[in-house]
Amino acid sequence: MIKKPISADSHITEPPNCYVDYIDPKFRDRAPRMKRLDKVGDAFVIEGMSATIPMGLVAAAGKNPADITTMGVAFEELWRSGWDPKFRVADQERDGIAAEMIYPTVGMMLCNHPDFDFKKACFAAYNRWLQEYCAVAPGRLYGLAQVSMRSIADGVAELKEAKAMGFRGVMMPGNPAVEDYDSPVYDPVWATAVELDMPLSFHILTGSSDGFKARGPRINGFLSIIRGCQDIMGTFIFGGVFDRFPDLKLVCVEADAGWVPHYMYRMDHAYKRHRYWMKAPPLNRLPSEYFAENIYVTFQDDWVAFNMKDMCNPKRLMWANDFPHSDSTWPWSQDMLAEHTKALTEEERNWICHDNVAALYKLDAA
Repeated sequence: MIKKPISADSHITEPPNCYVDYIDPKFRDRAPRMKRLDKVGDAFVIEGMSATIPMGLVAAAGKNPADITTMGVAFEELWRSGWDPKFRVADQERDGIAAEMIYPTVGMMLCNHPDFDFKKACFAAYNRWLQEYCAVAPGRLYGLAQVSMRSIADGVAELKEAKAMGFRGVMMPGNPAVEDYDSPVYDPVWATAVELDMPLSFHILTGSSDGFKARGPRINGFLSIIRGCQDIMGTFIFGGVFDRFPDLKLVCVEADAGWVPHYMYRMDHAYKRHRYWMKAPPLNRLPSEYFAENIYVTFQDDWVAFNMKDMCNPKRLMWANDFPHSDSTWPWSQDMLAEHTKALTEEERNWICHDNVAALYKLDAA
């Protein structure tokens, strides 16, 4: 029997009160807030960040590509289920989805904020709001808390708090405040994640190396947004983190998956051929073995991933619909999956579309 899919990566659309009403009072005057800007429409304005976050792309699921725009969109035009959970299940049913793992939208951009004190306060506010949002539809909505990684002690404490709040995992910023993630100073954080069985997610566009900067036409930059996630996965692998913590689980989110087999090969090639002159630390296993065991990847309409499943670990591939963002397959996910998975066995389709994410997060969704 083909099981009803679970989206491993969906989003909310932060409402105007998300940060203002839920943030530590001493940060309230600085809290991210929505404003209606001339020629832009409704956008989140964040102190300390030069770019605003227009609402146009954050809820463009289901739109004709010709109608997708970043400008001139009002908050009330967005899919209401992005911020009102009472409407979410209906949109899940429209797409044939059993449940969703919920990530932020504005919070993705906040990962790059330079003020870690401010960022920590914003993430705590978001987590409180998200906890209430997911509680409306238990078994259908599973939130991923945001952690600031302002310090090692904060990382440990934030993981414990997220677990106590009922979250199934956490979303990490691409760049921590202290050194980099391969440093042994972070071992207490990884030990806590393993102890609590909390997967650590790294989403596209949440690190300083992500973005749309590229040569040529602007659209060429769209192809570069997965690079930040690849860099982080390599940092953990080549840094020997998985040797020290073999049960640590990472999730590479929305960066597609068709590239994984080649990336695994390329890592092995680099290690076998160049590790001595490049001073790479010794590893107990080949880099590809860590990727195949410790790293999960989510993707939407990446048909290559389905076709390359046997060249990586199909138990680590997780399909997602990315609702309500512009890259979403909603509301035609079922038609897309019928086409993209036609060469898979029923068991393989269930692994990728349901079982893998259910097992990773220990979900009770049907």
